[in-house]
Amino acid sequence: MKILIAGATGLIGSEIVRICHNRGYTVNYLSTSKKKIVVSENYHGFYWNPSKKRIDMACFEGVDAVINLSGVSISKRWTPTNKRKIMGSRLKPLELLNEAIARTDHTIKSFVSASAIGIYPHSYTNYYDEACNEVDNSFLGRVVSKWEVAAKELDAHTFPVAIVRTGLVLAANGGALPKMAKPIKFFAGAVYGNGEQWQSWIHITDIAKIYLHIVENQLEGIYNAVAPNPVTNNKLMHEIAHAYKKPIIWPNIPMALMKLILGKMAYLLYVSQRVSAKKIEETGYRFNYSNITVAIGDVVNEKSQFREELA
Repeated sequence: MKILIAGATGLIGSEIVRICHNRGYTVNYLSTSKKKIVVSENYHGFYWNPSKKRIDMACFEGVDAVINLSGVSISKRWTPTNKRKIMGSRLKPLELLNEAIARTDHTIKSFVSASAIGIYPHSYTNYYDEACNEVDNSFLGRVVSKWEVAAKELDAHTFPVAIVRTGLVLAANGGALPKMAKPIKFFAGAVYGNGEQWQSWIHITDIAKIYLHIVENQLEGIYNAVAPNPVTNNKLMHEIAHAYKKPIIWPNIPMALMKLILGKMAYLLYVSQRVSAKKIEETGYRFNYSNITVAIGDVVNEKSQFREELA
């Protein structure tokens, strides 16, 4: 199988590439930097610039599937400038891929685009699945909603289109976990707000394997990419502390304080979204990490050999 990945060098993309190579797949990837383009037997880079609508059309040759992970991090101050970058970095790549695919005689059998569980409304009591039509009344909710509308434009083609709503990714080399763990390691860890907000998490290996599961089975529609057992922020922070063998001794941090430090982006620390994994499980996917203690322990201890066997 040959897979074209936009965002192959990011956190999730790097793990997808690792597993692809373990399975004998060839990866084409898109890069906005000509200096970072690598060409090898099973890893071939191609230049693109979504802002200027430029793409090397050779990237589609012989490709069986496309995985779109494009988008700058949402974890930055939500200033007007950053908001435009966050939104544009998600919409423009999809627009360019849609236009480029329409112009080429492709062999694509599956298209999968990233999204986020941030689309679901804040709630301490609701348990959300993909049938939910409500959108969170926040900047993140609006971004994800428009992101998915852009992805659905590719339904006009002959291949199935899937959207992956990603939860809190647990990984050693990026994502939220290292940032949450840093104050804990220095005995400054604390729970955010009342600690009762739900955190729908997923291990880095599972999120990567879900993308490939969708590609290999040519699935379509929206899928939540979260582990089957969400936890509260209180539980999550104490599990991280336990993995590092550190206590949490500081009082809970009120949202007002974090707003002074992070601005409106602090919302990400306090929003509660309990999300179901049932739909992806019903397609036959089996999670390698469904227990938060095991997942964090694996990431913190970097059991790379075990992860390699799971791939």
